Amino acid sequence: MKRAVFLDRDGVVNRSVVRDGKPYPPQTLAEFEFLPGVEDAMRSLRKAGFVVVVVTNQPDVSTGKQTRAVVESMHAMLLSQGLCDDVRVCYHTDADGCECRKPKPGMLRDASRDLGLDLGKSFMVGDRWRDVGAGKAAECFTYFIDYGYNERAPERPDAVVDSLAAAAREILKNAAQPIA
Repeated sequence: MKRAVFLDRDGVVNRSVVRDGKPYPPQTLAEFEFLPGVEDAMRSLRKAGFVVVVVTNQPDVSTGKQTRAVVESMHAMLLSQGLCDDVRVCYHTDADGCECRKPKPGMLRDASRDLGLDLGKSFMVGDRWRDVGAGKAAECFTYFIDYGYNERAPERPDAVVDSLAAAAREILKNAAQPIA
């Protein structure tokens, strides 16, 4: 079984649009802007043998604020540039009660089953409490990128960092060591 690094999309891979202290996804492909160091970090993780999987909640599609075509064009770009191995998306809202919407671990567990991943030796990097919750529920080591959003804080992330690049450096530095 392989080790993976699961990445939230908005705020981890690309810049979120922050309004009133809360993060929102970009509305167009033109607004999709990589955060500094992200492309190198993702390539470095893949080169080191990690399976890189983007796992993202995109409820704006369900509520009609975004189109599925725009979201899928963003993911097609990530895949075509060789930055990740897979992208998993939950288009549901909380009211749908699905198993894939973070903080539930459905997307991570499905990717594990489909791609032969060892969740207990994998990582989840996110910028919101839902990401940390999903990673914890899937038994991954969790990295929280703390932007100080005006929302609920995550419960007990394993590490707090300031960027995906910082998380990737830590993951790669400790890659040869077993995870406790």
